[in-house]
Amino acid sequence: MTEPSADPDPSESLTPPPSSTTPKKKTSLLIELPILVLVALVVAVLIKTFLVQAFWIPSGSMIHTLEINDRVLVNKLSYLFAEPDRGDIVVFDPPFGVEEEPEPLLEAIVRNVAESLGLQTPAVEDLIKRVIARGGEELEIDDNQVLINGVVLDEPYLDVSVVMPDFGPIQVPEGTVFVMGDNRPRSQDSRRFGPIETESIVGRAFVRVWPFDRWGGL
Repeated sequence: MTEPSADPDPSESLTPPPSSTTPKKKTSLLIELPILVLVALVVAVLIKTFLVQAFWIPSGSMIHTLEINDRVLVNKLSYLFAEPDRGDIVVFDPPFGVEEEPEPLLEAIVRNVAESLGLQTPAVEDLIKRVIARGGEELEIDDNQVLINGVVLDEPYLDVSVVMPDFGPIQVPEGTVFVMGDNRPRSQDSRRFGPIETESIVGRAFVRVWPFDRWGGL
């Protein structure tokens, strides 16, 4: 014989569902949001320090490849297991002495974040040039042409109007590279300060990201 089912407890049907927006959850969100922002900023700084950094072009030494106020991304891992190659556009520490002034901690943090996002140029401006000759090679400029070990270097990135005074010949020391800007008459480069140490290279510029209408690989 089937027993009659018990009547449902009226108190159960009258209990309201739990609220999805309790004060506790709102408080949790207010705590988590600043943490997420802080983590994002820390990640941006770490990426800038070890992987990829945005650089702002301040001068016309690389015209017409790079114009003033262009922004490029620099791969800092390019030369971890390889040597700079001829034709690479590299960012490197200034080969001449630059004295840095003491910087308050808060200002240093703000500057690093701004540099990570490409919103500010570095406090000490690194230089950007093109690798023309490598260690062990002989370089000479003769009759408006660059010669590497006596062979004329093909430079399709130069403007047809570029004029270069004679230079060299010189032997590029091992462990260094000879760099020049594409705007040869307006570039302070290895013709003035000599070959640079490969250890001073920050990384290789591999893409232009600003302005958008000139976006493209380098």
